[in-house]
Amino acid sequence: MSETKPGKNNLIIFTGPSGVGKGTIVKQLFSEIKNIKFSISCTTREIRPGEKDGVNYFFKSKQEFEEMIAAGEFLEHAEFVGNLYGTPKSFVDDTLASGNDVFLEIEVQGAIQVMKKCQE
Repeated sequence: MSETKPGKNNLIIFTGPSGVGKGTIVKQLFSEIKNIKFSISCTTREIRPGEKDGVNYFFKSKQEFEEMIAAGEFLEHAEFVGNLYGTPKSFVDDTLASGNDVFLEIEVQGAIQVMKKCQE
């Protein structure tokens, strides 16, 4: 695949059910296309060995996450196997405003939430 860049300021959503292999495809895509920013999600799950806050996820307590929900700070959010996950609007907005495209890898219900918010 040649290195191409989508148009500026695009929010690109890549979706599928949890566990379907989105991450595998994304790794291959990002190894070939360099001019795009990957959206970093917030989560309440425990940090795993080798992960870094602000790189893999923004790790939050359940209380912090719930406060962010109440403040309307997410493009989308969902619970999966007892943990909360969400896409912070500020990260996406700041990245788009800086002239970069944003790639968002989320499950189907989250993608529907994002599409509805983008239509508002």
